[in-house]
Amino acid sequence: MNHDPAATEDSQTSRVRVHAPAELTIGRLIRLGEGVGKVVYASQNWVVKRERSPSEILALIALWKFIRKIEHLLPGRLGERLLEKPSRQIRLLRVLVQGFMLVVPRGVWFATHIGEMWRVHRSRDERGEILARSRLAGEFLTPERIQFPPVRVKVGGWPGWLTVSEATERVEATLHQRLTDLARAKRFEELEVWLDRFLDLRPEGWRRGVFSIDSHLKNFGVHENRIVLIDAGGLTDDWAEIESRLTFEEVVKEPHIQLGLGAVLGARPDIADRFNKRWKALVNRSEVRRHWPANGS
Repeated sequence: MNHDPAATEDSQTSRVRVHAPAELTIGRLIRLGEGVGKVVYASQNWVVKRERSPSEILALIALWKFIRKIEHLLPGRLGERLLEKPSRQIRLLRVLVQGFMLVVPRGVWFATHIGEMWRVHRSRDERGEILARSRLAGEFLTPERIQFPPVRVKVGGWPGWLTVSEATERVEATLHQRLTDLARAKRFEELEVWLDRFLDLRPEGWRRGVFSIDSHLKNFGVHENRIVLIDAGGLTDDWAEIESRLTFEEVVKEPHIQLGLGAVLGARPDIADRFNKRWKALVNRSEVRRHWPANGS
């Protein structure tokens, strides 16, 4: 990857640059994707994020709950598609829901289950970022992150521009997208190699005292021949949470389904079976404890 030369040797070591990469300010950044808490924009080599406001997040959670409730009434897999790949229709609905919610005092919403979900999301997101920066940064497990003096960048769609002071190295694709593309091309041997790499990656976090309670493959990215964590919201070092997740894993019969691989491996149940057996042999109390640092909980 070609990095911006406008940085001193010392600032490169600390990932602080004198100037933002030129490609961030030359043109308009494309809208690359979005999640509950953020929207991501990208240049050729870097991504920047816009954090959503609390009212945006509350509206998205309310909309998500509503779609889940009526999903069985929608034709085909429309509900699932709307939730997995947000569209302009979802964005419009979010704006409408957000406008409606503004009529009611925010404190009322925060007192509901929607507000509780928002607090959990915010807490996990903040904790995950702290853990990723303190225990995974500088490793091969996360994309490179750089900081620079605040600059104004143009972005596609609303709000049209952002002021940013940080960027993250852009991955080639999410792991889920890479596996989906390989399945469509019927390159199943290569697909299984990536599944093995993903399984090999999991203990690397455990050795550093962190565990992901949300290992959906959309939270991981592909960079050359390695897999990196691109959404740290599911990271925890709390053994009560880890134990709870591992208890859940004990009763999951087909882990590939919960990871979003149902459609990807639909034509290859043999690969799904091999993956599930390796997952069950790896993601359990004894294996996590075996890899956990001696000074951990």
